[in-house]
Amino acid sequence: MGRSQELIEFKRGNLIGFYLCNKSIHEISLLLNIPRSTVRRIITKWKQLGTTATQPRSGKPRKMTEQGQRMLKRSAQKSP
Repeated sequence: MGRSQELIEFKRGNLIGFYLCNKSIHEISLLLNIPRSTVRRIITKWKQLGTTATQPRSGKPRKMTEQGQRMLKRSAQKSP
């Protein structure tokens, strides 16, 4: 099973805007076509941190794949 995609900043901003306009979590979920659990999690994060921006994740970063290394080399050669 693949990983889910992250919500773009604009959609998270809309979500908070609807929340500030006294829309319920269920209404926001229906309007933006996002699961209620996601809406609840974003609102909670906004209340605690005051931001909806993506925070750095803990843990060791993944190694770059061979294809990623080749693309990096090509872009460096094009514009040194």
